[in-house]
Amino acid sequence: MSELDKLLEGEEVGWKALVEVIFSLKTGLNPRQNFQLNTPEALGYYVTVREIQNGKIVFLDKTDRVDVQALELINNRSNLDTGDILFSGTGTVGRTAVIKTKPQNWNIKEGVYVIKPNPELIDSSYLSYLLNSSEIVKEYSKKIVGSPVCSLPMSELRKLLIPIPCPENPKKSLEIQTEIVRILDTFTELTAELTAELTAELTARCNQYAFYREALFKFDKNEVQHLPMGDEKVGVFQRGKRFVKDDMISSGVPCIHYGEMYTHYGTWADETKSFVSEVLVKNKNLRVAENGEVVIVAAGETIEDIGMGTAWLGSEGVVIHDACFSYKSKLNPKFVAYFTRTKQFHDQIKKHISSGKISSINAKGLGKALIPMPSPEEQGRIVSILDKFDILTSSISNGLPKEIELRKKQYEYYRDMLFTFPQ
Repeated sequence: MSELDKLLEGEEVGWKALVEVIFSLKTGLNPRQNFQLNTPEALGYYVTVREIQNGKIVFLDKTDRVDVQALELINNRSNLDTGDILFSGTGTVGRTAVIKTKPQNWNIKEGVYVIKPNPELIDSSYLSYLLNSSEIVKEYSKKIVGSPVCSLPMSELRKLLIPIPCPENPKKSLEIQTEIVRILDTFTELTAELTAELTAELTARCNQYAFYREALFKFDKNEVQHLPMGDEKVGVFQRGKRFVKDDMISSGVPCIHYGEMYTHYGTWADETKSFVSEVLVKNKNLRVAENGEVVIVAAGETIEDIGMGTAWLGSEGVVIHDACFSYKSKLNPKFVAYFTRTKQFHDQIKKHISSGKISSINAKGLGKALIPMPSPEEQGRIVSILDKFDILTSSISNGLPKEIELRKKQYEYYRDMLFTFPQ
C-alpha cells in the first residue's frame, strides 16, 4: 500500500477546477503604464518572476522599488496577504511561492499571478506543491502560449483541474492535505540540509587547497631567486591567433578557445574538447602550444578571470585562441600552471590588466610577474602535493552536483507519488 493510499484510507478524491477552491486569481501592473521605478521616494519591493526562487520570495540587490503612490494603487489591486501564492505566469512559467508573513509594501508585476486560496477548502502549501508536481505541470504546459516569451493565460489556469481528497468532508480533506505538506516539508528540509553540508565541505576543501597553494609558493627571496616570467632566461610568451566558435568541430586538430579555459580546463590537460580543421590551421597560420607549454588565458569579463594557466601535456600540439598565450620555459609546466592560480601571481598582474566590457592583459604585463625559481626537485615536490589536493577537490566538485541531483530526483519521485491521485 502506497503512502497516499494510507492517507486516503479508502476516501474518494474529487477533481475540481482551480477557480472552485480559490477566492481570486489576479496579476500585477505594468510599470511603464502605471508608475515609475526606483525614484527617490521608492519604498516598496517590486516582485517579478526573478524574485520567486525555490518556493520563496527572495529580494535581491537588483530588485526594483516603487513609490508610495504606486503602493496604494497596487495594494488595492492585489490585496496581498499571508497564505497567498505567487505563481509565475510568464517567462519561466510555474515558479511558486507561498507568502508566509504579512507583506509590507510588496508590489506585483504583470505576469506574476496572485492566487488567493479558500482556506476552508485547500491548504496554500498543498496547492503550491501540487502546482509543481509532474502531472499538473504536464497539464498546464499544454496551455502555454507565446514565443519567445511564454505565458500561461489566467483563464486557462482558472480551469486547471486539481485533486482534492475527500471533497465532501472539508475537515478530513484539510487533515490529509496538511499531512502531505508535512511529509514534503520534512523531505525539503532534509534535502536542503544535505545540500548545505555538501557545499560547506566543498568550500572548506577549496579554502584548504588555496591556503596550502599560497604557502607552497611563498619562498624567501634571499634563498630562492625570483625572476620576471618574461625574462629571456625564464620563458617566452606566444599569443594565439583568432578563430571563432563556428570554426570548432568534433574532430581534427586539438584546440583551446579562451572561453573554455573558464568552463572546462583545470591546471593541466592532455586532450581537448574541441578541434579545428587542418585546412583552417594552414590557411590562417594558427599558432600552437606544444607539449610542456602552459596555456594562459588573457581576456575575460572580470579582472579576476585573467591569467589562469593550464599545462598542456598532450602528445601533439594544441591550437590556441588569440585571447590566450602559450608560455614556454624550462620550469615544470604544472609548477607554472599552479603558480598562475595563486593570489601572489594575480596581485602582480592585476595592475597591468586593462578594464572594459572585456578585461585583458598583454604579454608584457604577464611577463612582469616575478616567479620563484626553486630547484627542479622542489618544483616536483610542490606539484606532487598540489596534484593530490587537485584530485580531492575535483572529486568533490564533480560529485557534489551529482549527489544534489540525485537527492532532487528522489524528492521529486516522492512528491509525485503523493500527488498521483486516481482520476
